[in-house]
Amino acid sequence: MAGLNVSLSFFFATFALCEAARRASKALLPVGAYEGFAREVVGAVQLGACCLEMRTLVELGPWAGGFGPDLLLTLLFLLFLAHGATLDGALANPTVSLQEFLMAEASLPGTLLKLAAQGLGMQAACTLTHLCWAWELSDLHLLQSLMAQSCSSALRTTVPHGALVEAACAFCFHLILLHLRHSPPAYRVPAVALLVTVTAYTAGPFTSAFFNPALAASVTFGCSGHTLLEYAQVYWLGPLTGMVLAVLLHQGRLPRLFQRNLFYIQKNKYRAPRGKPAPASGDTQTPAKGSSGRDPGRSSVEGPHSS
Repeated sequence: MAGLNVSLSFFFATFALCEAARRASKALLPVGAYEGFAREVVGAVQLGACCLEMRTLVELGPWAGGFGPDLLLTLLFLLFLAHGATLDGALANPTVSLQEFLMAEASLPGTLLKLAAQGLGMQAACTLTHLCWAWELSDLHLLQSLMAQSCSSALRTTVPHGALVEAACAFCFHLILLHLRHSPPAYRVPAVALLVTVTAYTAGPFTSAFFNPALAASVTFGCSGHTLLEYAQVYWLGPLTGMVLAVLLHQGRLPRLFQRNLFYIQKNKYRAPRGKPAPASGDTQTPAKGSSGRDPGRSSVEGPHSS
């Protein structure tokens, strides 16, 4: 249990330091610089460091610490609850930033700045986490520090299957985000945390279920076993494809590229009243005077003689 206590202390320290950095940058920087860059850097550091430590518990915990899957999944769920409550609107995921761009909710320069901030934050998280592991505060950190020089790949299946798994995870993740984006955080944060936990349980044995290109690039792209192109197909192209499909299914179009709905026929909400058809020209003649009192039988008799 000593290893678990050290990992829990690592999580608490990461959240505390990142929260302090958020408050300091919010107080010192302009609003645009904070929301467009600093907030994303700090959010990526927080997410990346916690995911790296969590990966250590998942890979080494069962045989070095006796941790069961129920403990690890519960801890993962609680971590993403805490992330949702403390990220202060940071996305910390390149595909979510690109989703905002495709939804015409963010500009191209702002999106590129967020992507750069997320990549920088993930690299900083890797550097700081490896530095903490080098202190060897627990047996898990000692083992992880020794294994860090020759890390094992997170991709434990074929490249096409791995790309399909990452695309499916990203599709479900972005579809839930789109569906709940206007919901209160009290509903959205637990739903996203539960989804991440379920996908980690089902897809984790195949690809580690990153569906975050920046996180995957910083964690597993340097590991042996696959080429850079194969990693890019799985961890970049897969999540990007899943995100685009989720936006298409939810919106029926890509608002940044298409104005017309590609899938769904939009009907008018209000139906125009249907007017009566205009009478024909022959029916507009008024009957002759006294015709209403004329006997029908008499009319039929006089008809032939009138000609």
